[in-house]
Amino acid sequence: MMSSVNIERPGELDVVALLVGLPDAKLARGQVGTIVEVLNDEMVLVEFSDNQGRGYGIVPCRRSDLLVLHYVSQAA
Repeated sequence: MMSSVNIERPGELDVVALLVGLPDAKLARGQVGTIVEVLNDEMVLVEFSDNQGRGYGIVPCRRSDLLVLHYVSQAA
């Protein structure tokens, strides 16, 4: 039996991780940021900050290159 996969569409204020590296922006795969603006159906603006909350980059990213992170358990 094949299970269906629910792929969540990243939206404003979602915490996300990069699924790809963005060398031009000096961002590695797995870095975590917050979506601060939806630019269009395919692109969002993501802010990256350090552990103290100091921003070090605001970069347009493809929604398909992002994974929404969850900090509370969700029913499967």
